[in-house]
Amino acid sequence: MSTLILDQQHHVFYEKYDGKTDRPYLIFLHEGLGCAAQWRDFPERLCHRTGCPGLVYDRLGHGKSSPLFRRRTIHYLHEYALHELPRLIEALLPDTPFILIGHSDGGSISLIFGAEQSSYLQGIITEAAHVLVEQVSIEGIRKADEAFAHGRLAGLQRYHGKKTAELYNAWSATWQSSWFASWNIEYLLPAIEAPLLVLQGRDDQYGTEAQVQAIVAGAGKATPIIIEDCKHAPHQELPDLVLDLMSCYINRITGPS
Repeated sequence: MSTLILDQQHHVFYEKYDGKTDRPYLIFLHEGLGCAAQWRDFPERLCHRTGCPGLVYDRLGHGKSSPLFRRRTIHYLHEYALHELPRLIEALLPDTPFILIGHSDGGSISLIFGAEQSSYLQGIITEAAHVLVEQVSIEGIRKADEAFAHGRLAGLQRYHGKKTAELYNAWSATWQSSWFASWNIEYLLPAIEAPLLVLQGRDDQYGTEAQVQAIVAGAGKATPIIIEDCKHAPHQELPDLVLDLMSCYINRITGPS
């Protein structure tokens, strides 16, 4: 992995995958407790399948990037989408077509970015993206709190090191705060011009099909797919199926490799 220096105090770790020069980059955006390494080999496999080059990175506060430097606000996903992501694209992929692939928080970030209508954005794929806060989301986080308190999420430390508790508490406290209950990005969906593939597991413990329905209702070119016998992380639970779905969609909107 390589490092992009944002300023004197903050840096972002990233990794690139090779692909054909005439294919768009696939930019992978991880979940709320995730990082580049937690995608495992999925990005490399999808890049190989489609012929596209790829970029994975750790958002600030995650993985090998710098720790969080201030308390999160209701706009934290907007900050990742409208400040950090554009800086990475400008520095690492200038004047380059790309497709965003976002899981959970990463999916929401992809949608927010998509509303900016970048001329280089060719498509968006979301997995378990949120556009509003549901009670099931809060209940899922409360169960995660119990698991974290009893050490059942200790594996996160392998990825986030000393930042683990801070990152977990920021995620949990933000989503369960009374001031975050009104968070909603449905208003920006009609501004997204890029085509969307919207994936969600039928048994997602952090969101219902209302999330998918809202995205499809708001965005103009959205293809929804509900995956049976699947929870919050389709690319981990059913990787071969998700590789098929994503690669077919990428080839459909860009042409075969």
